[in-house]
Amino acid sequence: MATVLLIGASRGIGLELARQYREDGWRVIATARNSDGLERLKGLGCETLRVDVTDPASNSGLSWQLDGEKLDLAVYVAGVGDRDTAVSPPTREKFDLLMQTNAMGPMMVLPQVAPMLAQSAGTFAVISSHFGSLTLTETSLAVLYRMSKVALNMYIRCAQHDFPEIGCVALHPGWVQTDMGGPQAPVKVQDSAASLRQTLETVRTQRDPKHRGAFLNHDGQPLPW
Repeated sequence: MATVLLIGASRGIGLELARQYREDGWRVIATARNSDGLERLKGLGCETLRVDVTDPASNSGLSWQLDGEKLDLAVYVAGVGDRDTAVSPPTREKFDLLMQTNAMGPMMVLPQVAPMLAQSAGTFAVISSHFGSLTLTETSLAVLYRMSKVALNMYIRCAQHDFPEIGCVALHPGWVQTDMGGPQAPVKVQDSAASLRQTLETVRTQRDPKHRGAFLNHDGQPLPW
């Protein structure tokens, strides 16, 4: 039985990934930061861990909670958004929240889980965004969110060099009908999760060099940096 670790899976895309992986017969270890999220995941049959990705002390304790585990796949799903433009200077609190959640969190998680993934030559994936593409930027909308995703993408590209025994990839899930994406988004959560899973399975099983440190759309197509 393959094992997937989902970081920040209490709602939205993370919760749907947990549901689909469980239905497909995977063993799912999923994290949430509060009791409500943990209960939702337990209801799907997941093994759960309490982790607050915005708290370095909580994040750094992941390795001992996973002591002895072998992972085939780990996906960092946690993320927060913001829609302010460059006209409005951010507060320190908002800057810290986005950067800690979207960029610092994965930087703390990967070194802890890489040895567990290395046992199966597994894959570490992060849910990024096309807003993290410099090439595709045509507006300052969500400037701080964009900055955090650019930082995340750069980390994945760099980390691949330090963890050659596993695959590292950043994925854009599409504009999805979640709390962040809103009801007007064109992509349903179920469809995004299914597409992401198909791409992750290709990355994990084929181990194509072109996917190492890559930035991909949910359907597997490469995105510009």
